[in-house]
Amino acid sequence: MEKKEIILLLLTLCGMMTVYAQKDSVIVLDEVVLSDTKFLHFSKGVKVRVISDSVQQKTVSSLTDLLRANSTIYFKENGYGMVSSASFRGTNAQQTAVVWNGITINSQLTGQTDFNTIIPENYDNVVVRSGGGSVQYGSGAVGGSILLNDSFGFNEDWKNKFSVGYGSFNSSQLTYNTTYGSDKLSFNFGVNRRASDNDYKYLGTDKRNENGAYEVININGNAGYFINRNKMLKIFHNTFIGDRDFSGTLTAPADENYKDVNSRSLLELSSFNEQKVVRIKAGHLYERYRYFPNKERNEFSFGEANTFLAKYDYKYQLNKLSLNGIVDVASIRAKGSSIEKASRNSVSGTILISHDLTETLSYGVNLRQEVVSDFKSPFLVALNSNYKLNSNYTLQLNASKNHRVPTFNDLYWIGAGASGNLEVLPETSWQVELGQTYEGENYSFSANMYAIKSNNSIQWRPNDQGIWMAMNVQEVSQYGLELGLDYSTNWDQHKLLWENEYAFTKSLDNATNNQLLYVPLHKFRSNIAYQYRRIAFFGQILYNGLVYTTTDESEDLPGYLVSHIGLDYHWPSTSKLKVTTGLKVNNIFNKNYQNVAYRPMPNRNFQLHIITKF
Repeated sequence: MEKKEIILLLLTLCGMMTVYAQKDSVIVLDEVVLSDTKFLHFSKGVKVRVISDSVQQKTVSSLTDLLRANSTIYFKENGYGMVSSASFRGTNAQQTAVVWNGITINSQLTGQTDFNTIIPENYDNVVVRSGGGSVQYGSGAVGGSILLNDSFGFNEDWKNKFSVGYGSFNSSQLTYNTTYGSDKLSFNFGVNRRASDNDYKYLGTDKRNENGAYEVININGNAGYFINRNKMLKIFHNTFIGDRDFSGTLTAPADENYKDVNSRSLLELSSFNEQKVVRIKAGHLYERYRYFPNKERNEFSFGEANTFLAKYDYKYQLNKLSLNGIVDVASIRAKGSSIEKASRNSVSGTILISHDLTETLSYGVNLRQEVVSDFKSPFLVALNSNYKLNSNYTLQLNASKNHRVPTFNDLYWIGAGASGNLEVLPETSWQVELGQTYEGENYSFSANMYAIKSNNSIQWRPNDQGIWMAMNVQEVSQYGLELGLDYSTNWDQHKLLWENEYAFTKSLDNATNNQLLYVPLHKFRSNIAYQYRRIAFFGQILYNGLVYTTTDESEDLPGYLVSHIGLDYHWPSTSKLKVTTGLKVNNIFNKNYQNVAYRPMPNRNFQLHIITKF
């Protein structure tokens, strides 16, 4: 990108609807209850959006569905319910970090997260943190980060939630969640099952999605215990078990099957007082997959990885100055059909500084140095500031240096040759972002623009023989504008909420000046929710612009607009029982569209659900 283009971009204030979480002082209880609060205290000037539990209830099935409806992230989904990867601000799937209770959980094999393997319903909130986050979350947090947070409620009655759903294509959903809190103990347990024949029609043809059936089970549990008034022990666990047939394409049928298991466990001991919080964490992440080219045969390829990690986190509050020192240690062991044996060890040190200089001006300085056994990691820095011009108008500025090391799949994938592809280099990126937010009585407008420049960006592309493999692209640039407007009002027994977001994203290979694969130039969403007494209506509109499917821009997928509507009825409740029934209609105009070439998405379909709380 030319300097004059960057300057022009910086002078154009633009952006989207965001939520900025700020605190005037440390509240120790909040520090303890939330597993990961770095995004609160050390993200001043960074765009953060919190998606609440009430929103999750309306989107259900997967993290893909939730974020597609409530963010401007673009998802490549190989047919509904299949592998789903994110493009955040024009970056690729390996450049989006998914953080579970403060621990990055991207696959150690592929470097990315399949967003259809995460069911967000059990989490209290999902946080979308835009922009570079490698200082806080390590390798891969370039385009943005998705934070999944479990929290604890003490001195609460026993609460239960049971929901069932059924819909088109013999799709079923079942969820049970229970929570309890005394003065010293809090726990939460939830289980989810999702299954579907997923045999939707391919519009405009006489074909169906004949090999798209799936069944997934998710188990989520956590517990917190006050050892005394200044010490707390927390345990987190999540297991996902998936069994999915992999859909074919319009031109080629498939008989593939994919079975995967992802398991995460975390133990945390916290010690705190009014000025300091000390956390010691130990965790284990396990992932395994088996891919069957023909599900009728017992022949498969596989991969598995174990990650053992430990973290020491010390935070100190001195008046308006917050200091946080973190040491992370991780050891990774992997093996598979294309990986005979691979390992990686790392240790990192991070310093986070946040200072409220005045009542209107705050800033942050974040530093990180990581040592990795098989690559040299750069020194990383992030700077951010937040300036409140008046009670309504706020300016934000942040800049950061980020990086990503090659994954085991980048290095050892057998398709690249018998010895893999060990010539792939780590990538480094620099980015800057400028934003503004204006908040009125019933509305808010926000605008953000950003620029990212990456060296040695790792992209999967076909080589001269047509074989897809990881390779370094010398220089890649992303820049864009994000705009947002939301409005809410209450009168009598009426409630209205309207949210709108627009994103313009330019993502270029600087050598060719062509747009990168599967990055829409324009993306827009609009959500509206209206409630009168016991009846609630909501509607969603999503527009994705054209995306290119070849590096020379010779082939593309046209843009599309899809719409969903839903209606809920809240039945009269007793002192202990609350029941909600609802209907959702997806793709109401029966739009024929694709997220990935030759892989159609579902036609018009219906979902019924009953939610019971007691």
